[in-house]
Amino acid sequence: MFIPRYDSMSSMNGTLYIVPTPIGNLEDVTLRALRVLKEVDLILCEDTSVTQKLLKKYEIENKTSVFYAQSGKGAIEKALTLLTEGKSIALVTDAGTPAISDPGVVLVDAVRKEFGEDAVIALPGASALTTALSVSGLDASQFTFLGFLPHKKGRETLFKEIAESKRTMVFYESVHRIEKTLEKLAEILEDTRRVTVARELTKLFEEVRTGSAKTLQNHFKEHKDHIRGEFVVIVERP
Repeated sequence: MFIPRYDSMSSMNGTLYIVPTPIGNLEDVTLRALRVLKEVDLILCEDTSVTQKLLKKYEIENKTSVFYAQSGKGAIEKALTLLTEGKSIALVTDAGTPAISDPGVVLVDAVRKEFGEDAVIALPGASALTTALSVSGLDASQFTFLGFLPHKKGRETLFKEIAESKRTMVFYESVHRIEKTLEKLAEILEDTRRVTVARELTKLFEEVRTGSAKTLQNHFKEHKDHIRGEFVVIVERP
């Protein structure tokens, strides 16, 4: 299967492509991503049923396989074997850029160690992190990304770090913990320090709100029906 020279390696081994997929709106996919998804030998997906929605929309009929946090060493070894055979693989996640707060990072690490740095090619594309930062209006010249906050161990330590940081802080939060998170932020942050909460980005019910943590806490208390989807939380630097 032919892949243009600027995306291919001189090595006899195959190539792993990191392919971002839309975080909501299926039109937010690049032409290059669509071409790679059509031309690779295998697409590794976090959830094949989710990825198939994108593939079906763009009439891509290609082989898919599951790769997620619990896939284990067997899945990594299978991918390495395919690359040894000269096959090309695309790694996608359900939404956004793979390996960013995503289990795909273990595969990327394994491929780089086995075949070298040139065996992995990253495509630019959608990311909830950068999308939220760009629309927040908060200073993003320097920021720290915390991924998903831990459920228990280390959580209080991170909240202390957020309160004391001199940089803008960004993290993801689930629908199950967003209210408690805003409650905690309201306790530790001054009212003058702005917080942005973004949810359902690029989707029909997209919502981006900025204000004090207390203001946002009250908003979601009064609008329980808005506590849906995954959240990006941005805390302004002092």
